[in-house]
Amino acid sequence: MENKYMATAFILINTHVAKEEAVLEKLKELPEIVSVSLVYGIYDIIAKVKADSLDALKKGVTGNLRAITDIRSTMTMIAVDENE
Repeated sequence: MENKYMATAFILINTHVAKEEAVLEKLKELPEIVSVSLVYGIYDIIAKVKADSLDALKKGVTGNLRAITDIRSTMTMIAVDENE
């Protein structure tokens, strides 16, 4: 079975204080987001993102995530091999 998506990334997200759940709900609305979870530790949220290409991934992540004002910072990790 061929995978529809060509690019996958995991995004670690820091939010402004007490805004984790609000950001989580906004992320769930984005079409590129496959899964999103609140986490404990250095980051507040981890999101899995998929797109048809790296360029589409970049545009989706850059445009959509930067529009969420309660996101303080992100770290994006592009997956190089994924088994599903």
